Amino acid sequence: METAPKQTMSYKYDDIAASIERFDPDYKDDITEKQFFGFPLKAVLEDEKRLLNPEIPSVAYFSMEYGLAPSIYNTFSSAHSMGEKNQFFTHEVFSNYWLADYIFKIHIDKMLDIPIYSGGLGVLAGDTIKSAADRGVSFVGLGILWNKGYFKQNFWYKHGQIPEELQWDPDAYPGLVPLKNIVYLDTREGRLALRLWKYYVYSYDKKHVCPLVLLDSNVEGNPEHFKKLTDQLYRSDDVWWKIFQRSILGIGGMKALDSLGYKVDRYHLNEGHAAFALLEKYISLQDKSQMEEHRKKFIFTCHTPVAAGHDRFGVHDLSRVLTQPYIDAAQMFGKENPSSDQVNLTLMSLNNASRMNAVAQKHGEVMRLQFPMFKEKIQAITNGVHLHTWLSESFAKLFDKYDRVFGDWRKDQHNLLKVLELKSDAAFRKDLFEAHQQNKRNMISIIRHWGLREDVFTISWARRIASYKRPALIFQDVKQLVQIAKEQGPLQIVVAGKAHPNDNLGGAHIDKIMDHINELNEYRDDIRVLLLENYDTYFGKLLSNSVDVWLNNPLPPFEASGTSGMKAIMNGVLQCSTLDGWVVEAENDDIGWIFGYRHTGTDLGGEHDARLQEDSKALYEVLRQAVALYYQTYKAGQLNAKSAWIDKMIHCIQRAAFFNTDRMVSQYESEMWKLPS
Repeated sequence: METAPKQTMSYKYDDIAASIERFDPDYKDDITEKQFFGFPLKAVLEDEKRLLNPEIPSVAYFSMEYGLAPSIYNTFSSAHSMGEKNQFFTHEVFSNYWLADYIFKIHIDKMLDIPIYSGGLGVLAGDTIKSAADRGVSFVGLGILWNKGYFKQNFWYKHGQIPEELQWDPDAYPGLVPLKNIVYLDTREGRLALRLWKYYVYSYDKKHVCPLVLLDSNVEGNPEHFKKLTDQLYRSDDVWWKIFQRSILGIGGMKALDSLGYKVDRYHLNEGHAAFALLEKYISLQDKSQMEEHRKKFIFTCHTPVAAGHDRFGVHDLSRVLTQPYIDAAQMFGKENPSSDQVNLTLMSLNNASRMNAVAQKHGEVMRLQFPMFKEKIQAITNGVHLHTWLSESFAKLFDKYDRVFGDWRKDQHNLLKVLELKSDAAFRKDLFEAHQQNKRNMISIIRHWGLREDVFTISWARRIASYKRPALIFQDVKQLVQIAKEQGPLQIVVAGKAHPNDNLGGAHIDKIMDHINELNEYRDDIRVLLLENYDTYFGKLLSNSVDVWLNNPLPPFEASGTSGMKAIMNGVLQCSTLDGWVVEAENDDIGWIFGYRHTGTDLGGEHDARLQEDSKALYEVLRQAVALYYQTYKAGQLNAKSAWIDKMIHCIQRAAFFNTDRMVSQYESEMWKLPS
């Protein structure tokens, strides 16, 4: 099963040193008896002991991707150079200010985020493990070490997004260590070896950690095509790859827990990607009748109403990868109906998990319509974001300045509700707007060559590019945009996002945005538009805390939750959104403007009916209102601190007290994991 012995409940510095491959030549300078890459080693030793102790209940969390954002939060230090492969120095910009595009790039000397995520699902998983650490939960994450990440994005006018293979160096990445443990999967094509890696996710106060265990097929002795299985996240050009990658996560993840000796009471499947963990549990049981009892230990979270997000595999395709016992179990647990030749991983998870949840209240309604036979079991726990990662420095200082009201807001994020006590405080209102302006000036300094101004209304759309998210909606009628700018005041628009390399429709949206930017070239004095390359967690934080308005316009009801706007509201950034995902729960809280189509009834509709004409008209109507209010609030450096704009900023912060992963993980603890005391 593994090449390293299982650990005992005793866990000391010598144990961690003995568990790491090439410890003496590569890691002994960074992992000492006191420090783990600059952080206290004590937390590692104490939390490893808990995971090894069968008397302490623990959670294993399986996710295909993790966005940990170490470039902006809990950045490890190292005695060794991490090399250029692990740094991002430049980003291209495509704008309607062509001269700047031609001459300049955005230069940021920053660490490359561990490239094992693609978008919101991964960032949510990263924020979840961080809040589990903050709360001191005995918790381990299971994932995959993607040796070539997702992809590097390049822009080329008339060709749109040009994907490029990403090169990074796991061996030199601070905090990431290879273990001696090797686990094996027996497949139709022979034995697959998987090395385990570890990355410790520390709490904000450095008192606790949660290990993230990553499986890697790039192992000496594997056939070449096996070595590439963990190259690219979400490779989808061949179903063979998809089945293998899901087997590595689910089956390999369960074997990894056994190899490490972790005593786990709950297995949390973050999306159906990890459903094969159920098969491994069943096959490992000598007495199969015990599976009914083990089902109680499985929890399932579904993140999408979109059809493409639910994996379905033909039995014939599964037979290319899995051995017969796994195929038999897959058919028993996940066939859509007795005569079907399809195994549905979402259905497999729903059939076998004891508890399951949607990721927003509206998504709960949608899930119950999609899976009516499970409607009594489907709960809804609204997603959140990790406050300590996404809150800007200027707002942290603001909350500290008014600690007589906010108290220990770092520990008790519910304290943000108390911002309402300051609503009539003239000094706070000015300080709040100035904290926002500090963030805006910071963003402008980073993209300074494109001539943005801090006194101009700035709006951003930035997230994964997919058709149902309608990334080009604001450009549907550029004449309307020009008219708003001329009548109400100038506009600045910042767009960013990646489309999956094989998503032709997503790529077409990028082409369309580039065409619209080209149309606006002659109006660049009224409207400045920037499309940023290689959107990542660094730019996610930069934009979500710096712009004046965060634009969110998915087609209802296909956005299960969405979390980018949650990052914005904790930094006082107003929302301009359709009524979908988490925003449904904040509809009446005066956090900005809501527009467009509203889903009601039992008919979900289809993604093909994008409602672009009607919803773009509704967007332009509220955009006029937003721009007008902005310039009534702040113009030529003069602030009207009594403006309703600042009321909305305060309401945003108030709602951030709920839309965070500290509250979300607390709900998982009490409603889903239900760990034995």
